[in-house]
Amino acid sequence: MARTGVSEETDKEAAMEIKKQLRKLVKDIVEEEDYRVETAEEAMRALSSLKNLKSSKKSLSFKLDVPQEFRCPISGELMIDPVVLATGQTYDRPFIQRLLNEGSQICPQTKQVLAHTILTPNNLVRQMISQWCKEHGIESPKPVQDIGEEIVTSADRNYLNALLQKTSSSSLSDQKEAAKELRLLTKRSSSFRALFGESAEIIAQLLSPLSQGQVATHPDLQEDLITTLLNLSIHDNNKRLVAENPLVIPLLIESLVFGTIQTKSNAAATFFTLSAIDSNKIVIGASGALKPLIDLLHEGHPLAMKDVATAIFRLCTDLENRGRAVNAGVVWVILKKIMDGVLVAELLAILAIISTNQKAIQDMCEFGAVSCLVKIIRESNCERDKENCIVILYNICFSARSKLKEIKDEEMSNGTFSRLAQSGTSRAKRKAIGILERLNKTGTVTHTA
Repeated sequence: MARTGVSEETDKEAAMEIKKQLRKLVKDIVEEEDYRVETAEEAMRALSSLKNLKSSKKSLSFKLDVPQEFRCPISGELMIDPVVLATGQTYDRPFIQRLLNEGSQICPQTKQVLAHTILTPNNLVRQMISQWCKEHGIESPKPVQDIGEEIVTSADRNYLNALLQKTSSSSLSDQKEAAKELRLLTKRSSSFRALFGESAEIIAQLLSPLSQGQVATHPDLQEDLITTLLNLSIHDNNKRLVAENPLVIPLLIESLVFGTIQTKSNAAATFFTLSAIDSNKIVIGASGALKPLIDLLHEGHPLAMKDVATAIFRLCTDLENRGRAVNAGVVWVILKKIMDGVLVAELLAILAIISTNQKAIQDMCEFGAVSCLVKIIRESNCERDKENCIVILYNICFSARSKLKEIKDEEMSNGTFSRLAQSGTSRAKRKAIGILERLNKTGTVTHTA
């Protein structure tokens, strides 16, 4: 069935309106020497909306009637990126976002004032639209990639303040309700995450229900608040603000020890994201976070292992933190996990980075690292694992003379290093050749190619 004339007329009117807006924006950019960056961004959004209209026409070239529930209430067309407004109504993102950008805080359908302007993806409707398109043999609409930064309105700030007041309430049910909502909003909306960077006091308000020393009194509340911290730390502008708040790191450390396994995992992931900034690595390392991270790694819960390992690795890119990790017993814990075949790639990467530490080398020699590492080189199909193994063995070779005989015996029996010198990654080749040269200089081996 053909698309209705009303629908086609809607397209034309929308295109004319966008072009009118675009013409004004381009004129401002061309005529003003010092035009605003925001003007250029608005022009890009207008171009993106025009492209969206054109794509929508192409994808419906089969002249089908689109079910009403798949049409955006604003454009009347098949939705490309369906999102849910605060009132529960679903719209196509580019069109509802444009209204919000223009300052509207009213739901077009219900006429209600919006409690906030966060847009939540409607994945169910998107899947239904995709299935409908597939059944009718037409191209599924692709979400618009560049619709500009989400805006932050006074309604959003008011909503955040209301939620923070509830977290400070004497009512536990209010605290839990607010914490769950904050967890969801900070996961879904980058603009909402950015709001927390506007004041250092917001983090303190967020964490007010958690008392140091009693952090796990209410595990579900703790999980929601620690996960909110994780969501906030993803935003680059929040990383320093979060890490430097005196409440955050002690509560994260305590949450590595006490709480649900999801809380522990998310606390570790928060340390990982925060340590993207070098100054944060120093603060986190000096706070004593590495010991509980290593203890959690030793516990070996599958849900937490990867987050813990990545956090330890990133923290150990700082020289002082390597020493702290080694003193906290990381070598024994890692070697035991590797020998059990657990998270081998991630843990070898940590061993490689700490193998410049003399005590780490001593611990590796004591706990049988050489035989473990050469076995991986012989048997693994992963080039990166082999590379990390040979890096560690290279450092052992030059720092622990007592292990030269064991390394020599491996080469004489299996030619392990000779083969890697020919077939490994470029870094692995260099390290393998270095080991062979070291053995030759000490007169312990004559290797063959």
